[in-house]
Amino acid sequence: MPASKDKQKTPGLDQSCLQHLLGYQIARADVPTRRAFAEHIGRPLELSPVEFSSLVLLAFNPATTPKQLAEALAMVAPAVTVLLDRLEKRGLIERARSDSDRRAQIVSLTDAGRELALKAHALSMDMEREVLSALSAAERAILIELLQKVARAARA
Repeated sequence: MPASKDKQKTPGLDQSCLQHLLGYQIARADVPTRRAFAEHIGRPLELSPVEFSSLVLLAFNPATTPKQLAEALAMVAPAVTVLLDRLEKRGLIERARSDSDRRAQIVSLTDAGRELALKAHALSMDMEREVLSALSAAERAILIELLQKVARAARA
C-alpha cells in the first residue's frame, strides 16, 4: 500500500485559546498579505514593503523630510537614513537642502522613482482587491478603520 494512503490526515489544532489575541489574528492575516505583496510587487519590481511604502508616500507627498517619513513608517531616524541611502543608490530618490530651512533635508522622487511608485501603487490596488476578496466593500472599510484606530491608540 502506498505511504500516502497509510497516513491519516492530522486534525487541525484547536486555536480558540488564541482567538482573543489581536497579534495572533494579524499575524495569520499577514501570511496571505505578504505572499500577495511578493507576487504582485516585491519580486516583479524588486521592492521590499518598506521601500514600496516610502516611494508611494513620497509620490503623494512632495517635499517630504526624513523625519516625516520616519514618523509615517514608525521607524527610527538611522533606519530611515539607511532606507533612503538604498533608494538613492537605485536612482529612485534625491535629497536636497530645504530652501526655507537650510538645516532640513527634503526627499523627492526622481523621474524613475515616480514612475516606479505610481506603477507599484496601481499594482497594489489590484493586489488588495485579491487579498480582500472575501470581504464586502463595507467590511473592507470597517477593517481598515478599526486597524487605523488600533494603530492610533498604540501611539498615544
